Amino acid sequence: MGKSKTDKDLSFDFDFLEKLVVGIGEVAQITGIPTRQIRYWEEKGIIVSLTEEEGKNRRYNYENIKKMLLVKELLDEGYTLDASAEKVKKRMELIEETLTKLKKKSSH
Repeated sequence: MGKSKTDKDLSFDFDFLEKLVVGIGEVAQITGIPTRQIRYWEEKGIIVSLTEEEGKNRRYNYENIKKMLLVKELLDEGYTLDASAEKVKKRMELIEETLTKLKKKSSH
């Protein structure tokens, strides 16, 4: 039967999301999180930018933007930053497992 249309759509999304990289200014606009806060979360190791060189604009991939949105949601619910970060780490591991399973399915 071959791949269904849905599988094809999903694999396109994976490819697209893996290539999606956004500057810190845009991330702040999209998420409503101030750039200062984003930098602080990065210092704490909650998120990681793709920028190696000091002084260069920070850029973030989809996974890290998703993390920021989840952390923000938990902070809004009243969790501390550390508790939020821990919850997000666990949630991201689950998401990662699910995506890996989906990828394996769509590549067969």
